[in-house]
Amino acid sequence: MKPKIRFKKATSSFYSELRKEVDLLLTDEVMKKAGRLMIIKFLLYALAFLLLYANLFNPYISDKNWLVTLNYIVLGLTGILLAFNCAHDCVHNTFSKYKQLNRIIYYITFNLQGVNARLWRKRHIASHHVFPNVDGCDADIDDNIFLRLSVHHPKRRIHTYQHVYATVLYCFYTLHWIMIKDFMYVRKKDLANLRNQKQSMMSVVEVILLKLAYFGYMLMLPVLFTDISVMTIFISFIIMHVTISLFFVLTLIISHLSLETDFPQADENGYLPYDYYEYQLAVSLDYHPTCSFANWIFGGFNSHAAHHLFPGLPHTVYTIITPAIKKAAARNNFPYHEKSIVNAVASHYQYLKQLSK
Repeated sequence: MKPKIRFKKATSSFYSELRKEVDLLLTDEVMKKAGRLMIIKFLLYALAFLLLYANLFNPYISDKNWLVTLNYIVLGLTGILLAFNCAHDCVHNTFSKYKQLNRIIYYITFNLQGVNARLWRKRHIASHHVFPNVDGCDADIDDNIFLRLSVHHPKRRIHTYQHVYATVLYCFYTLHWIMIKDFMYVRKKDLANLRNQKQSMMSVVEVILLKLAYFGYMLMLPVLFTDISVMTIFISFIIMHVTISLFFVLTLIISHLSLETDFPQADENGYLPYDYYEYQLAVSLDYHPTCSFANWIFGGFNSHAAHHLFPGLPHTVYTIITPAIKKAAARNNFPYHEKSIVNAVASHYQYLKQLSK
């Protein structure tokens, strides 16, 4: 029986010092401003999503295929941005002090994208956030027959060209998640570090009904209540998913899967080679973490060190606390990884190529 995975005992004052600095930076006024910004982002993204969906029924665009396709693309991207900037914070209960409101927003937002909110929350909180990049403990890098995402995964012949065909796979990531991945998670009893998972019949029915509702409002309603051809709607829907898949994968996967990030392995006693806080820095990569525009778009996923060190803070403060994280890491000789988004994406593909050999 494998020993329970644990972190080394902290011997550095890194986090205690950093916590004090962050407390000084995040005054009551700063936190109030961050909370207001979160609400503004939610209202803007939610309103944009609703207006774009309503625009599908605008008779002016019904005979203009390119406008229909463009509308679907922007609608899909807006839904992803709503999830990035609001629903993700709701999962961590950092959007509102009212937990029930957080649950309602993340449940509706994720399911509106076709992704089962309940299943994603469990993977994200109970698996990924506990042990990111640890083989067998992080559902996000679980063994994948098509892509070798960790040096500790077995190498298959197909992986030889994974850096070449990865982009093609990425194009269908969201459709795969909606139509296949969620159902795989429903059936799996063991998922990374999660053991003896059981889904009630009602939970399975919920997953199926929500999937049907997603395809119903995204495909069937436009078919039934507009003059847009079925083929145009279907093609536009597929193009939308290709676009949002590439956006989703290439802005999230680079946060952990690159040449710079570590993939630590526990020793024979179950201990990882880091304490908890050094570990979170070692496995994360930031891109433009202090840029307000990047924070507005990526919802703090670009400031991944801040997110994993302080998951209980709203992403709207990450641009403020990241400089303190950098300085504290340098003082304590802790790793801190940062690149431009272009270089981060390049590093990801170089990492795939390295693992293909």
